[in-house]
Amino acid sequence: PFTETAGTFVNTEGRVQSFHAAVNPLGESRPGWKVLRVLGTMLGKPGTGYDSIDEVRADCLRGRDVSSLLSNRTQVELSPVSFDPPGIQRIADVPIYFADPLVRGSVALRKTPDAQPPRAWMNAKLMARLGVSAGQPVLVEGAARLPAALDDRLPDECVRIAAAHPSTAQLGPMFGTVSLKKAAVERAA
Repeated sequence: PFTETAGTFVNTEGRVQSFHAAVNPLGESRPGWKVLRVLGTMLGKPGTGYDSIDEVRADCLRGRDVSSLLSNRTQVELSPVSFDPPGIQRIADVPIYFADPLVRGSVALRKTPDAQPPRAWMNAKLMARLGVSAGQPVLVEGAARLPAALDDRLPDECVRIAAAHPSTAQLGPMFGTVSLKKAAVERAA
């Protein structure tokens, strides 16, 4: 797991950020860089004889300021494009406590407000078109029954439904066209 290894990454601002392992590797397991070093040595690959993560970092960076290597600028002339999607578009997020197995497995985190079950968030215009109000159930892709929720910040014909949750796993891709309709209200027998 990422908690057992040190490393370095370049963030979106182009800044180099290094980190240390939070815990020692379990049993006889080793950090990824050590495994790759041994494999490289066994395969006779040059430049794999590192003795520390600091040596790996120094070799990768070679004293360069990597921020100058990162740029989103383009010389391509862009022209406006209009797009009329063929139906309701799903916009998915991965809630903070569903992001990876470590946090998904935490009983304490599942009890927090940030871990509430997914809802079908949409603006008032889409709610009116579907004939639903906040709290009423909607059927997504004929597979997930979720309560509707109001979020007027969303664009027309878009629904925000969280991913990485058991109740939405069967919905497929995080982004794309979905079918959405008012669900029949269940009545007690």
